Amino acid sequence: MPRLRQVPRAEADPKVLRSYDLLFGDRDPVAQPGTTTGTPGDWWTVFANVPDVLEHCNRGFALYRSPDRKLDPVLRELAQTRVGFTKGSQFVFSQHCKSLRGLKVSEDRIAAIPHWQVADCYTAQERAVLAYADCLSLQAGRTPEPVFTALKAFLSDHEILELTYITCMYDMHAVMSRALRTEWDDRDDPIVEVAAPEDFSGADFLDIGRR
Repeated sequence: MPRLRQVPRAEADPKVLRSYDLLFGDRDPVAQPGTTTGTPGDWWTVFANVPDVLEHCNRGFALYRSPDRKLDPVLRELAQTRVGFTKGSQFVFSQHCKSLRGLKVSEDRIAAIPHWQVADCYTAQERAVLAYADCLSLQAGRTPEPVFTALKAFLSDHEILELTYITCMYDMHAVMSRALRTEWDDRDDPIVEVAAPEDFSGADFLDIGRR
């Protein structure tokens, strides 16, 4: 379950109801969860706690899907999917794999996103975008000049700003989804201490170093 309360239809603000109607029809998404993509839909019911925030997010979704965007949608989705992977968000990664598939991106190129650095299925332009996505998500924006030079060889300033903004927006969504445990990010952290055998002594560790 998400870490924050979900807002049922009966308590939803009119701004929220517009989203509920679009995604869930006349269902109460708390009592009858589920979206057409197979997720529980609790990202929406959690964000509904602050209607203005949900409305702001919806404007962001509309912005990146707008026909006014100049950036190639495949490049955009490669970056969004990669940032889902690097931030460890099962939700963002999974949803944007589906978006890539909807754009007719081949299965081998989708499957290679986690290890794009050693994959030979991407163009030079796609590799530059994936490298930049890593700079944004893994290095907090620290971008070596050769990466930016590679981008500028085929993208306009307008397109680079779109790419930067949209990728960072999904970095935020990935982080928030994990923190709040919404959708496919409602899972325990896999990094935990593995218990030692019952007869283990802390001194055993030190003894190993002396052998």
